[in-house]
Amino acid sequence: MAEDEQQEQGQRTVGLQKIYVRDASIEVPDGPRVFTLDYNPEVNVDLNTQIQNLSDETHQVCLTVTVTAKQEDRTAYIVEVQQAGVFQIEGFDEQERDHVLGAYCPSVLFPYVREAVGDMVQRAGFPHFLLQPVNFDLLYAQHRAGQGEGTTDASQATH
Repeated sequence: MAEDEQQEQGQRTVGLQKIYVRDASIEVPDGPRVFTLDYNPEVNVDLNTQIQNLSDETHQVCLTVTVTAKQEDRTAYIVEVQQAGVFQIEGFDEQERDHVLGAYCPSVLFPYVREAVGDMVQRAGFPHFLLQPVNFDLLYAQHRAGQGEGTTDASQATH
């Protein structure tokens, strides 16, 4: 029986075929006035994951991070980065595949989006911004719990 489990697990693969920045933007709507104020912003970070099935085994996962920094009543900057990856996933049942797409794949993309956001904030003239680590397993579990017992089509799922 252990041999059967090893063979089954040996057939499970998650391969990263391509990683790329799908879209990126930064806005400094109140520049240069924002640079004349003492810099102590209130920062809001939004995360979103979109999954697109390219074939039965190939999926694009896009992790979108939007960072909004407000200084007093003004917006200091807004950064949005869509970091995407094409993943080849084989040997998983539907529930396991959904977990891989909803938690594991975004965690693979996160270091890339963290670097892109930090670089863009710094290039816009602000102090370096470092996104804090994210527990994608927890976010995925919360998302699934919010859906109830029903399942959704992962091809258009937003996490």
